[in-house]
Amino acid sequence: MEGPSNGGMLYHEVQESKLCAVHCVNTVLQGPFFSEFDLAAVASDLDRKERQMMLEGGGGASGEFLQFDAEGSHNVSMGGDFSIQVLEKALEVWDLQVIPLDCPAAEPAKYDPQSEDAFICHLQDHWFCIRKVDGEWYNFDSLYAAPEHLSKFYLSAYLDTLKGFGWSIFIVRGNFPRECPTSFSETSNGFGQWLSPEDAQRITKSCNATQASPRRDGPATLGNATEVGGIEAEALSEMEEKELNEAIAASLMDSYTPAGNGAGNEVAREEEKPSESRAVASQANDPEISAEDSGKC
Repeated sequence: MEGPSNGGMLYHEVQESKLCAVHCVNTVLQGPFFSEFDLAAVASDLDRKERQMMLEGGGGASGEFLQFDAEGSHNVSMGGDFSIQVLEKALEVWDLQVIPLDCPAAEPAKYDPQSEDAFICHLQDHWFCIRKVDGEWYNFDSLYAAPEHLSKFYLSAYLDTLKGFGWSIFIVRGNFPRECPTSFSETSNGFGQWLSPEDAQRITKSCNATQASPRRDGPATLGNATEVGGIEAEALSEMEEKELNEAIAASLMDSYTPAGNGAGNEVAREEEKPSESRAVASQANDPEISAEDSGKC
């Protein structure tokens, strides 16, 4: 359930290293609630419980357990990537539930996404949040320079297009924090900024005007909320739904990197400066981040 969010201000975090999961969780909550160290602690606790379950199941001496144990963490990588289970546990702290969009409980959202309050989107190693703030929808992708406004008409078509390109989508439900506590704001992780909707719009327009995209190249670059293939958002309402979907799909085809490649996303990540999170997970391997293993229906 959406509540008043920080006096109408938008909380946005810009990409730092491979910390998009941290940025995603914080923009869902609309405040700097978690650091990479907080999520690393959650991941470590999940790893411990997973090992304990295997041991209690009598598989402590099995080859399967030995292989599992040798692989290191399945919930955080050396670069700071986190699994969906970590995101779920972090949001559970605030009494929020993460539900895969293909679950029966999420069926109404497929036909009326506007009735929800937040979506988490995932492909390859990138996470981002689409969030409703004060009745308006915004794309809080950390590869954007600022949150991008999504019209209610555009929201449904955008989600459908993401699904068509293989993105896993999750609904976040529950009682969202009504505002960011002062204590959290004072200990900001340094990635975030508070913007008015007008400031966010100005930054986005400035980026577009100078032909400097507000996001880096990669799989997350799936169309622009304010302009799709040269069609301004104001004109979208005049298009039939089928035509809108076709226009979005055509735009995405120009920028999409196939899931089997992933090169574009890695190029974007290599441009980022190293983060202290690498030290946090220095003993870990890449996590198994799979939509099939994530979420609870």
